[in-house]
Amino acid sequence: MKNLIAGNWKMNGNLSDAVNLAQNIVQIIQNEPQLLEKNDFLICPPYHHLVPVQAELSMAVSIGGQDCSPFDNGAYTGDISAEMLKDANCSSVILGHSERRQYYLESNMFIRQKAMMANEQGLTSIICVGETEEQREAGEEQDVVVAQMLESLPETATTENTVIAYEPVWAIGTGKIPTIEDITAMHDFIRSKLSEKLENANKVRILYGGSVKPANAAEIFAVENVNGALIGGASLKAEDFIGIAKAS
Repeated sequence: MKNLIAGNWKMNGNLSDAVNLAQNIVQIIQNEPQLLEKNDFLICPPYHHLVPVQAELSMAVSIGGQDCSPFDNGAYTGDISAEMLKDANCSSVILGHSERRQYYLESNMFIRQKAMMANEQGLTSIICVGETEEQREAGEEQDVVVAQMLESLPETATTENTVIAYEPVWAIGTGKIPTIEDITAMHDFIRSKLSEKLENANKVRILYGGSVKPANAAEIFAVENVNGALIGGASLKAEDFIGIAKAS
């Protein structure tokens, strides 16, 4: 399968920044179309940038949301529904990111409800899992990750509408990164546990996220069960974002 190169722009930039970044990404891909032989591209801007950014994208780059509501519509101030994301031509939505789990105390069940709404609208759910540094030091990383993953997967999950993103919390935005042996072990573990939940689990993309850069991407992508990257800070510079894709 192709690698998925997904950019999570988080809460960064103004409208001009977002449009310029999208234009630069598209321009580089148009100049180097061979990148599409091994990679699919996805960018996830802030909500109010979705429509103007989507207008700048070519067919080579998909757009997604950074989160969605567990409700379909109604009096939920500040929420954005999966249907609204679909209306903005989104193909995917990031769910259960560690920042949502940590800062907004989102539970696995809450994320599961969001994923169900996303799937019902035909969106792919990119479900994030990952342990803290304290949990890893205590040898709990596999228990934490499997609980997050299996409890966050809805009954509507299939190999076509589900992506898993392993992001060790302690590696996000810190410059720290697990060893290749640690990444290999966790991605192999995730694959084996997915097979207990989904048929044809070998077709589910498992992304790595956490301080991914052009300099370390090739080594990470060489791991058998790494099928792409969920990229934070490096996705805010077109050259770095595409530089990661070039390493695949």
